[in-house]
Amino acid sequence: MREVRLIDDQGNQVGVVPTVEALQSAYEVGLDLVEVAPTARPPVCRILDFGKYKYELKKKAAVSKKKQHVVQVKELRLKPKTEEHDRMTKMKHARKFIEQGDKVLLSMNFRGREMAHIDIGRKILEGVAQQLADIAKIERGPMMDGRRMLVMFTKK
Repeated sequence: MREVRLIDDQGNQVGVVPTVEALQSAYEVGLDLVEVAPTARPPVCRILDFGKYKYELKKKAAVSKKKQHVVQVKELRLKPKTEEHDRMTKMKHARKFIEQGDKVLLSMNFRGREMAHIDIGRKILEGVAQQLADIAKIERGPMMDGRRMLVMFTKK
């Protein structure tokens, strides 16, 4: 005969009782017998309203999901010919994204003859990294990926 550790509907430990007796006491109260710790020796069972229990678990999961922040990767695209003012605007956006906890992927796209001057793009990206150094650190880069040079920033 299998025995279980029983917790009654008030939360008091009854002790180790046979399964049949635990089911009988749950039936008398008009509630369900739920196994809450199946790996314990003996297994722990609790007398409770199963529908209410499932509802509370669902609510706890929803609250914990609401509190977590999913980190997104925001991409900002530049070109070697992008003017200073436009770069500063992009840096404001990057700063805002990093402060929100997201990662920022800065990509420098090279077209045609610009591929001969990759060093100019690298200097621009290093300047951007210096501007964002107070709140961000470089996670990856600067590295070439085909015709793009990539740098990934994360929050310090």
